[in-house]
Amino acid sequence: MKAVGFKSSLPIVEENSFIDFETDKPVPVQHQLLVKIRAISVNPVDFKIRQSAAKDSVLEHPKIIGWDAVGTVEAIGENVSLFKVGDDVYYAGDLTKQGSNAEYQVIDERIVGKKPTTLSDEASAVIPLTALTAWEILFDRMRLSLEKDKGKSILIIGGAGGVGSIAIQLAKKLLGLTVIATASRPESIAWCKEMGADVVVNHQDLVNEVRNEGFQFVDFILDFVDTNFYWDIMAELIKPQGHIASITGSALPLLLNKLKTKSVSFSWELMYTRSMFQTEDMIQQHHILNQVADLLDEGVLVGTLKETLHGLSADVLKKAHTQLESGKTIGKLAIKF
Repeated sequence: MKAVGFKSSLPIVEENSFIDFETDKPVPVQHQLLVKIRAISVNPVDFKIRQSAAKDSVLEHPKIIGWDAVGTVEAIGENVSLFKVGDDVYYAGDLTKQGSNAEYQVIDERIVGKKPTTLSDEASAVIPLTALTAWEILFDRMRLSLEKDKGKSILIIGGAGGVGSIAIQLAKKLLGLTVIATASRPESIAWCKEMGADVVVNHQDLVNEVRNEGFQFVDFILDFVDTNFYWDIMAELIKPQGHIASITGSALPLLLNKLKTKSVSFSWELMYTRSMFQTEDMIQQHHILNQVADLLDEGVLVGTLKETLHGLSADVLKKAHTQLESGKTIGKLAIKF
């Protein structure tokens, strides 16, 4: 099968930052599906791993990355019970396995969902990683619910990005929260409002921006940009007994004592935890993806696709990564094979 990968972590402008190559089609075993891929999307995790996975070495075999895909089940392992050959599926994959930048991929059925029927392949491909991340951070990490949290306020730092675009919708439409999102350019401000944000503020001078909108404190904060940079700001803006959650990691230790006097909770979210550690509730991602597909098909949620590139090739992946590394992407970028 055809695939795109890399042997060294090189700047995206380098000729061999991605290479086209041929490799064996994988064979599904146990709970695995063999999926013939029709479309993928590109996420920040892709270029971060490309930049770091082979930084000080040259890999013997090219590494295939990519963690969003749509396709058709072509074969199944002996223990598969959730899908059959011919099913259209979408998923975000597993960081410990080969990725979706290829014609075929094997994937554990427990982290796969049914493709939304009303969305195109490319529109469906951009959903899984961001929807799982946003869903898990709101419902599994922060444990928010419509019954106890309706009407409360949430600040989403990075509202126009892929995860922010879905988080705004879930917070507004499923939880009934008052959503404050950050954005600075006219096009990203407009996008956040289109996704459902009640208020859009500039990330520069964020404390004053939020307070000028009438919020002395906010009940919840989601960080999708930079935990270290926004730590003091979040500690200042969060309401006593509130909850902060982040997906961005921390290059430096976080001063958790800044949250102590307010009795504030803090949570990390990594969408790959369930698949990396084969947790007992790993199948929950299957259920989440199916719920999200239903919400998209019912029109409760809207798609976040902004641009589509075409073709499975090193040149197309280079173009996609270049765009993502610019930090100016709004919504999501897909690649249709």
